[in-house]
Amino acid sequence: MDRVRRDALLVVRAQLGDRRALAELVGYWHEPVWRYVRRMVDRSGPADDVSQEVWAGALKVLPALKEPERFAPWLFTIARRSVMDHLRDKYRQVDPLDGEPAGGDEVAAVLDQAQVAEGLAELPVCEREVLILFYLHDLALEECAQVLAIPVGTVKSRLFRARRLLRDHMIEKGYPG
Repeated sequence: MDRVRRDALLVVRAQLGDRRALAELVGYWHEPVWRYVRRMVDRSGPADDVSQEVWAGALKVLPALKEPERFAPWLFTIARRSVMDHLRDKYRQVDPLDGEPAGGDEVAAVLDQAQVAEGLAELPVCEREVLILFYLHDLALEECAQVLAIPVGTVKSRLFRARRLLRDHMIEKGYPG
């Protein structure tokens, strides 16, 4: 059974009151949602809080979800809104003269996941989130478009721009292109 059909079946069972189906659904999607939020907010502490908000919001309105086969885009849309609310609050609080410095430790010999994560953190939010949804969460272009509320063509152009920005950033840091 593919992911979409499995999720749809679990959603319907959860809507009918099956707690095991709900637990299975949350168990499957908890980690991907946390990783998405973690990469978008760039620290684990706030990621825990934002992830908790995502699940609280999702579970509250799950009974009203009319298209269970769209569970993943629906869930990531809720996650995206929570992340945007968090980032909006964060940027309101940062004094431009006192902001946190961008970048991290410059000592590295091998391109690894931490370095890519660092590169992701320095991308603009729109480009970062499309890379995370498409590559790290394996959402289809159409699902990314639903989550981001943009046309598929715009997803493709953001992916192109994001890959180029990430590549340029990594080359700028001294990694081979």
